[in-house]
Amino acid sequence: MSPDAAGLPQVSVVLPAFNEALAIAHVVRDVRAAMDRTPYPYEIVVVDDGSTDGTALAAEAEGARVVRRPCRGGSGAARKLGIVASRGPIVVMLDADGSYDPSVLPEMLRYFPDYDQVNGARTREMGAARLLRIPAKWVLRQLACYLTRAAIPDLNTGLKACKRDLALRYLWVLPNGFSCVTSLTLAFLMNGHPVKYIPAVYRPRIGRSKFHPIRDTAAYLGTIIRMTIYFAPLRVLGPLAAVLFMAWGIKSYYSLTLTGSLQESDIILIMLAVLIAAVGIIADLIVAQRHR
Repeated sequence: MSPDAAGLPQVSVVLPAFNEALAIAHVVRDVRAAMDRTPYPYEIVVVDDGSTDGTALAAEAEGARVVRRPCRGGSGAARKLGIVASRGPIVVMLDADGSYDPSVLPEMLRYFPDYDQVNGARTREMGAARLLRIPAKWVLRQLACYLTRAAIPDLNTGLKACKRDLALRYLWVLPNGFSCVTSLTLAFLMNGHPVKYIPAVYRPRIGRSKFHPIRDTAAYLGTIIRMTIYFAPLRVLGPLAAVLFMAWGIKSYYSLTLTGSLQESDIILIMLAVLIAAVGIIADLIVAQRHR
């Protein structure tokens, strides 16, 4: 059902796109076919992230509403602009390269309003540099599960639906790059919002991948640590301080045994441990005060 038939849309499907002229028309048609099987009035918003290959024209030809960025800002910048430009209370996001099958959208929307965010967990990895991506993503996902204390089957899936008002609340913390989707997931999880995962088919993308395995993997790691410090600093700084305390205990024991006195390095270790613990406690109090 289009928004013309029932006023404003209830669902906004956002497609961030940079030079996706080969895929965008196909994806828009697939999204429309999937959304037509739901009772929701909807709109399809294509955010053209400074494309130079006619992506915007191809999207408009399929009836999508196009929001243009004059220059490329990154996948995260396009997603953030799409959230702001959306008119529906539920925002669905997926990549514009054809890698996600939109037929799962009706199933995802079925979990609203009980859940605040619903993600499509990919059943297999189809991206470039799989030998590097698969183990790296597993390590990062295990770290995220430990820090968030939640089960995360797919940390950086680009297929997600969420309540727009909550997404706007955390817009300030979302980066402009690929790790935007990871940040949005972590922001919801670490602030107690119910998040649901359902299986989603992942297909080979149309066109050339823009993922850089080393740079973007490092960005994902930085995102996990940064988001945890933003919302639960003691989960990062607490274990770090504990490790330093243990190192100080072991080092001091050997110093006293071998030399009969503590060394300067022992004093530095204990001071560093106390400092990091104090910073963690103060930061945790600040976060708690902000949430009141």
